[in-house]
This record gives sequence, structure tokens and C-alpha cells, in this order.
Amino acid sequence: MTAQPVESTPSLWPAAHAIDARRPRSLQRQLGASDTVCERRAAYILAGTEPTDTSDKRAAILGTYAHEGLLAAAKEEHGWLIETSVVGADVRGHIDAVHIDEVTAARLPKRLRPKSPASVVTVEDVKTKSTYVWDRVLRYGASEAELRQVYLYADLLRTVGWEDKPGQRYLARLGPIDVQAIRFRFVNRDNGEEHIQEFPFDPMEATRARWWVQRVVECADPEEARRSFDGPGLDAICDHCVFRTACWGEPRVPGAPVQTVLVHDDADREAALADYVRGHELETEGKRLKKKARTMLDDSKPGVYGANELKWTGGNPVDEVDQQAMIDRFDALGVDVPELAGPDFKRMEALLKEAGLGVPMRATTKKTARAIKVKPAKQP
Repeated sequence: MTAQPVESTPSLWPAAHAIDARRPRSLQRQLGASDTVCERRAAYILAGTEPTDTSDKRAAILGTYAHEGLLAAAKEEHGWLIETSVVGADVRGHIDAVHIDEVTAARLPKRLRPKSPASVVTVEDVKTKSTYVWDRVLRYGASEAELRQVYLYADLLRTVGWEDKPGQRYLARLGPIDVQAIRFRFVNRDNGEEHIQEFPFDPMEATRARWWVQRVVECADPEEARRSFDGPGLDAICDHCVFRTACWGEPRVPGAPVQTVLVHDDADREAALADYVRGHELETEGKRLKKKARTMLDDSKPGVYGANELKWTGGNPVDEVDQQAMIDRFDALGVDVPELAGPDFKRMEALLKEAGLGVPMRATTKKTARAIKVKPAKQP
């Protein structure tokens, strides 16, 4: 079989991007709870600002596919109530899963009741993450923006109920739902590992989320809204934002970072220099603390200590080429030892490998560098 040239085989990604652009969520013009990541971006959406940039969405699309597949499986196997929508005056959202309790389930027709009602009504959000950020997920859980998103969902359910639309009118008739718990289900999309974070619904956090949206709604101009991140090149959120140019514009000097537009006068330069010095001091102090802790732990065994797991890497014996044994092997084979101001050991190694013969090695007292590895401990 003759392989086709790569150039003649179309990429899957244009099709995936086209389908993604036609999704109801992509066409939605009202502010979504998942848009409440950055104040400035949310303000652009509310103002109907046209996007100024495109971004590579391959990682997000893969996350969406995994997300949809997992939820569909949970619905079929466990009867989960998935992908329902809520809507308020300023924001709407699509909830991954709502686990209703026995009392709420009894208000639904038997055919629509979950197989196993929850002890309390719980709003669940499924997040797929890469290994790159997995340790941060295990240690700190949901981010501020992720918490705000789910609290907006839960608050709309508690105050309004489900959106009255085809496909979920039976849910809308239930009215406001007494949500009592929030659950995040993090899934590592590289290895499938799961991590659950669950806690009681906090009315103050819901109020804080509503205030966040209200603050954005009250902006007369999107430029009045605060930038929640440090900008392109410093935050991935900004790198992939469709309002990147509208928000940051172009640097005054071509090729310079866009953050240079934040400096207007010497007072700004003074403040930036003060931040730089403070950052240097924090970095120095951080290195000092790590160095001392590493030294203290040098003879500690691997294991779980409180919230952290200690591991060691390296520290393995180092073998080296046994030069005398190699000379003896050449003599035994009746082959002349290559010379280069003495025996050419590199050439000897190469000749043995070419002949398919092993290079004689010997143990040494040396060991590979030993490094500390600290991970969040898995919770029981």
C-alpha cells in the first residue's frame, strides 16, 4: 500500500472548528455564566462588541467532546439530569448535572425520576483539565471564576428555577429549587484521573457572584470594566480571548509587549519598578524557604505528611565504562586496540556497538542527582 502525501489529507480541525462555531453556546448573545471569567470580556459581550481576534480552540474542543461523552454516559447508566438551562435578567447558563433529592423527584412523573435520588439537591459541574495543571487542581480545587460560574447556576435555580423552554418544561413547572450543595468533578483528560470537590451551598458566595455580574452590567462602556488578567503573553486566558486587540490594542513600539500601554507617565514607571522590587524580594524569600525545607527533609522517607506527599527522584548508582575490561575484550577477539595518543576508548565503544557486542561496565560510588518531588496528598 502506498501512503498518501500528508498534503492531500485534509485536517480534521477546520471541520471541528466549524461545528463548534455553530453550537448554540457559540451563537448565544446573552452573557453566559461561563463568560464571567474576566470583567472586561463580559462587558464586551454585554455591549455586543464584535470579536477582534480568533484563537486556536483545539484544546477546548477536545475538552468539549470528552465532557459531552462523559455526561451522556452518566445519563444513560445512572439517569443523571444533564445539560439543563437556567436564565435570569442578566445571565444564563447550561448546567452540567443537577442531582435532585427524593422530595423534588416525587414531584416529577415516574418516568422522569432519577434512579438514585441524592440526599440533597446538588449542582455539579464537570471540568476537564490537563496534567499540566492537575497538581494545582488537587491542591486548590476550583478557581475563583469557576466558583462564580457554578454559584450563578445554583442561584438561578434557587431563585427562578429551570428555564421554561421545549425539552424541559416539566422541570420549569417545579419553580425554584432548593439547592443545598455544589460539586465539582475534575477529570484529567490525559490519564482519566478524577477528583471531586464538594461543599455546601453558601448564600454569601451566590450574592458575591450576582454583584460581580451587576458591576459589569452597570458599566456604561466596556473600557470601564476591570481587566481581570495580566494580558497576552502572561495569561493564557488573554492569549485566547476573542477581544484581545479590543482590550489591549497595539503597543506603542512595534514588537514591544502590549503591557507597555499601561505606562503613561513617570508615576506609572515608579509603581511598576516598586512592583518589580517587591516581586524580587518575594522570589528571594521563597527560594530561601524552599532551600531550608529541602535541607531539613534530606533524610526523610517518602510518604504522606499532612496535605502533602513526599517523593524522591534520582539518587541511583552510576555505572561507567570499564576501560581495562574493554582492552581485554579486544585482546581476546584478536583485534587491535585503536590508538589516539593512547587507547581510543570512544572508538572502541563505537566498534563494539557496531559489532553488536556489549560495552563492559563497572559500578562506581557516584550517584545521580537526588531531587525532591512534592505533590498534594490524595484525600481518602
